Amino acid sequence: MFIGIDLGTSSIKMILIDQSQNILATANSSLTVQSSKDGFNEQNPQEWIDSTMECLDTLKLKKPKEFSQTVSLGISGHMHGATLIDKDGKVIRPCILWNDTRSHHECEEFENQNFDVRSVSGNITMPGFTAPKINWIKNNEIDNFNKIFKVLLPKDYLRFVLTGEFFSEMSDASGTLWLDIQKRKWSDQLLSCSFLEEKHMPDLVEGNEQTGFLKKDLKEKFNFNNNVKVVGGAGDNAAAATGMGITNKNQSFISLGTSGVFFTPTENFLSNTGDAVHSFCHCLPNKWHLMSVMLSASNCLDWICAITNTSIADTLNNVEQFYNDKNSIKNSSYFLPYLSGERTPHNDPYIRGSFHSIKTTTNSTDLQYAVIEGVSFGILDGVNSILKINNNFDNIFMVGGGSKSSFWIELLASLLNKKLSVCNQSEFGAALGVARLAMYQDDTIDNKENIISEIKISKTYEPNKDNIDLLLKRYSVWKDLYKSNNKIAQNLNF
Repeated sequence: MFIGIDLGTSSIKMILIDQSQNILATANSSLTVQSSKDGFNEQNPQEWIDSTMECLDTLKLKKPKEFSQTVSLGISGHMHGATLIDKDGKVIRPCILWNDTRSHHECEEFENQNFDVRSVSGNITMPGFTAPKINWIKNNEIDNFNKIFKVLLPKDYLRFVLTGEFFSEMSDASGTLWLDIQKRKWSDQLLSCSFLEEKHMPDLVEGNEQTGFLKKDLKEKFNFNNNVKVVGGAGDNAAAATGMGITNKNQSFISLGTSGVFFTPTENFLSNTGDAVHSFCHCLPNKWHLMSVMLSASNCLDWICAITNTSIADTLNNVEQFYNDKNSIKNSSYFLPYLSGERTPHNDPYIRGSFHSIKTTTNSTDLQYAVIEGVSFGILDGVNSILKINNNFDNIFMVGGGSKSSFWIELLASLLNKKLSVCNQSEFGAALGVARLAMYQDDTIDNKENIISEIKISKTYEPNKDNIDLLLKRYSVWKDLYKSNNKIAQNLNF
């Protein structure tokens, strides 16, 4: 048996599978985010531990016999988070999260070096990455900076608690700005930009390699029969890709989660730093991927539902009816989905969300539609940025909470003018991905090359040809709105 743990921003998800990858049990536990001021987003790592233990208890309760036979487990996690550990293994301060934008001034400091930072890291420096967060801590919390023994990504702190070992793997480490992406190792040059050395970093492995065993006390606590191996795992998006079997070119996925992601594997290292495209290692050896990221996707939907006091289900139903009327679309408002700034393609920490073309006839459904359309336009921005350097993708899958909406997927299919497929078990896709990586440590599996395969498609959506031209015209207007709002945002004091 194998366990996959997915440390997400809003919850821990956990899955138990057998050797045939049948899902035997699942569990989840909610997490909270602390936002003390605009642009600040943190989490208490103790929540991760408490929720993990709760989920393990749930799996044990649901399938006690099968659970006890677990051989290995993998961990996925939200990327870029700065979790600081002192020499006693204690957390120094709350983890600064991926969607925290406080370090935009430190980004310039990080890149102001006597060498080309982007050519080594493969990426433009953005506040969301780990490195500028550390620079911010040095500039604003020097006592905390001086206590640093290790800098760990969220899932790797969870690994440390479970195993006592300091490890990370290539896909997650790619999002720190300290990894030489092409060489797949820590870069002394890049670390020096944050006043760190390799001794402050965990050791590096590939996602399917072993990083230790579950601690003896945890083995006994949960009544495992075996010494449970823990593998490298993956960053959340690489894990989701592995859960769907997306490890080769011509494959890709769109994630409509808290953030919005377009992900496609490559056979070698490619880069488009001008559009803030993420160039990362995949979680399997000798594989890479490109990724566009918009900071606010389904959380824009959560936000408008709260503002209009409407449930997500009712909102999607209302908007679907609105979408079926071309005249409604034509006269609809516009929404820029930049609630927390933006990454791809703008790398703009200053921009914020806004509505445009508000009229006396504008109602809540109009605004709700504008939000979903605006998020979809942001996804298209990311796809177009990747198309500049790579067009080897046709088979596009949908994952994330937004993938449950048929209307939303059809809208995206129309914008992209491509078929979009929804996978089975997408809610636990990242957890399944790292459970699959854990399977590489089972010596009884002979054909390990067959572990990562595409999972079954539940439904495929075709573009709505009648709406393509109208949507693309609105997309063109929407892009111009960003240009004008960007100038305003830079003059505002956030």
